[in-house]
Amino acid sequence: MLNVRSARNPDAQGAPSEAMQLAKPVRTRWETFVGLAVVHLGALCALIPGTFHWSALAAAFVLYYLFGAWGITLGYHRLLTHRSLRVPKPIEYLTAVLGVLALQGGPIEWISTHRAHHAHTDKEGDPHDIHRGLLWSHVEWLYKRNEAMLTPAEQRRLAPDLADDRFYQFLEKTYLLWQIALGVLLWKIGGVSWLVWGVFVRAVVTYHITWLVNSAAHFSGYQSFRTGDRSKNNWWVAILAWGEGWHNNHHAFPFSARHGLRWFEIDATWWTIKVLEWLKLARDVKLPTQQMLQRLQVAPRRTSRTGA
Repeated sequence: MLNVRSARNPDAQGAPSEAMQLAKPVRTRWETFVGLAVVHLGALCALIPGTFHWSALAAAFVLYYLFGAWGITLGYHRLLTHRSLRVPKPIEYLTAVLGVLALQGGPIEWISTHRAHHAHTDKEGDPHDIHRGLLWSHVEWLYKRNEAMLTPAEQRRLAPDLADDRFYQFLEKTYLLWQIALGVLLWKIGGVSWLVWGVFVRAVVTYHITWLVNSAAHFSGYQSFRTGDRSKNNWWVAILAWGEGWHNNHHAFPFSARHGLRWFEIDATWWTIKVLEWLKLARDVKLPTQQMLQRLQVAPRRTSRTGA
């Protein structure tokens, strides 16, 4: 296990220049709005009598775990965005496929956008800046006019490690086809109920849990470290998002494979990483040093003699 000696954030390198942001076209992303609307309307089909079966609910939960915990949290975020650990290439590619099946975009777009967020957290250039409102940081940033959205050229510049890999290029071009194939498979196995719950309900739940990290975890909670932004440690988001809610910890040490840095900060994804490490399937697992923790730690509040 590695103790990282430098607090410099590698994710901030190659951030979009002000000139590029001014030059690129800005528009409402109607295709994204329509796509999100269709998925949410599809989830409402779960209210139609006859579409619920316990097996469909079980399938939705298993896929929520595979695509949310392994695909997005472990794969897209800690492994690919921040390179907090290293795994054999087949496992890396498998987690990327699970991330694609979460229906949150291709790996190059997702990872480059998140790296831009870290480079410009809560200020101009942040795709989901919390200062523009809670609803904006939760979902509106995805489809409304957004100057901070990356062009394909900016995506390649922020994520060259993925953009130069033919497998990730393939996933980026075909990520919608993977979801269609999943839908057909679920329909063949369990009929309409498995399709509704395994694709639409599961996708909506995973969407909003992921988005809560961008919104609620920049809005409410506590700060353990000085980060110069509004990132917060939010316990209930951490439970829903497999440890991602310890967001102030993450912004203080974005390279860290562990987000829950105190004994009571439950981080289910960290447990998964520890299992992978025990199985010799994960190496170079990065953690902040004790000196780094102390340097950024928020000083405890002092109580005056009057009790104020």
